[in-house]
Amino acid sequence: MTKLMSDFLNVLTTRGYIHQCTGLNALDTAAVKKPLTAYIGFDATADSLHIGNLVSIMLLRHLQQTGHRPIVLMGGGTTKVGDPSGKDETRQLLTDEKINANIATIKSTFGNFLTFGNGPSDAVIMNNNEWLDNLAYIPFLRDIGKHFTINRMLSFDSVKMRLEREQPLSFLEFNYMILQAYDFIELNKRTGCVLQMGGSDQWGNIVNGVELGRRVRDAELYGLTTPLITTSSGAKMGKTVAGAIWLKAERVSPYDYWQFWRNTEDADVGRFLKLFTDLPLDEIAKLEKLRDAEINEAKKILAFEATKLCHGEVAAKTAADTAHETFEGGGKGADLPTFTLPRHQSMSIIDIVVALGFSSSKGEAKRLIEQGGLRLNDKPVSSQMATIKASDLDASGTARLSAGKKRHALIKAE
Repeated sequence: MTKLMSDFLNVLTTRGYIHQCTGLNALDTAAVKKPLTAYIGFDATADSLHIGNLVSIMLLRHLQQTGHRPIVLMGGGTTKVGDPSGKDETRQLLTDEKINANIATIKSTFGNFLTFGNGPSDAVIMNNNEWLDNLAYIPFLRDIGKHFTINRMLSFDSVKMRLEREQPLSFLEFNYMILQAYDFIELNKRTGCVLQMGGSDQWGNIVNGVELGRRVRDAELYGLTTPLITTSSGAKMGKTVAGAIWLKAERVSPYDYWQFWRNTEDADVGRFLKLFTDLPLDEIAKLEKLRDAEINEAKKILAFEATKLCHGEVAAKTAADTAHETFEGGGKGADLPTFTLPRHQSMSIIDIVVALGFSSSKGEAKRLIEQGGLRLNDKPVSSQMATIKASDLDASGTARLSAGKKRHALIKAE
């Protein structure tokens, strides 16, 4: 591949972000001529983003670091419709109040990765509800709908997957790709935005926006997608037994976030350092050469750098210190997730396991015990009927509960 001219696309290429791009060379030339404005959309289906969104967030970060302007587009309007991409069933419809509440909490996450302000490369947050909520149905169909054929819309993976599996696809969801394309031309009109980025599952929707911009505004727009990130063992990135790895500290603590990265498979360390940290490539190359027990040091660096970006340096250091104390220093680790035992009461250990999120159900917690995977103060819990009371705690009023080798929590008296 010919070396690209722009810093932006060179960074994305060398760090492994690019899967597909419309007019790569033309985009490269445009990025050299002047700063670009680019966007990624995020629907507000929950009160937090998760690790599955992290590659997109890092795209915006690298865009800004190379002198261009990122737009974070919150889907206040499109969340009301629901993106069918990658889904076998209709998403739950949320109220306006819930969507707005989700957006309010999600916004804080971006402040850890991007610089916001009024400068030429400062990031901005916009909400597509601003223009989608006020569309007049008939004029929209006449002006925008005429550029979309049912034949073409039926060919997109998000639609084909539902139809092939005989899962219902509502007319509401069928409109999503048109609304996303309209977002692109609206942002082009309002801000001069010329590039839409996203995950590989958004390729069809992004291409629609590029083509709509050419037809409606005679604008030269571009689209770029990232590859689907899987682990070397084939698992989808961020999917764990305990559930999604959220970026909001109230959902997943900085310690648990640090531990997620620390438990990266050996073969993925170098790739994840490139995608999810700011470490220079020459330093990453040295870490990639580590083998056997030494690879654990690279994993700790990955965990620290990734946690620092998401939760700040203080939280990352605290998590690293807690892990060291827990696993290498013989201590209990004061910053571990904590369950408070009601005073003068005993409580089922299964209920505690579920409350801590070590298991998603009581049945799963029972299986964990059957398989010998649950330990209290490093001693196996053998009975599903076991309870914990204040007298089971040590002189400092704590006990450590462990599920497998990687999940630990403290139990304290109220």
